[in-house]
Amino acid sequence: QVQLVESGGGLVQPGGSLRLSCAASGFIFSFNVMGWYRQAPGKQRELVATVTNGGTTNYVDSVKGRFTISRDNAKNTVYLQMTSLKPEDTAVYYCNRNPPWLSWGQGTQVTVSS
Repeated sequence: QVQLVESGGGLVQPGGSLRLSCAASGFIFSFNVMGWYRQAPGKQRELVATVTNGGTTNYVDSVKGRFTISRDNAKNTVYLQMTSLKPEDTAVYYCNRNPPWLSWGQGTQVTVSS
């Protein structure tokens, strides 16, 4: 059974930083491209960043240069380091493989506000 548990969100001022973590289980983590997704109020969920088993990363244009995705295959964990946060980054953040499993975790809320 796929389980994805996100953590690390919170309230941060514009320009601040957060580091999100996602612990995965129930599948062979190292075989999968992993990604971080986000869903803002009233908007569709979007893919923000991906990382392959070999460490190749890709980002949506709006976060390039500010977010860094990484993974630790020994811990079945994927991370998202977010810097220079903007109010438009406010969303619930989820991890999943890419393409995503049908099952999602509860997500972690990130709110960027002064």
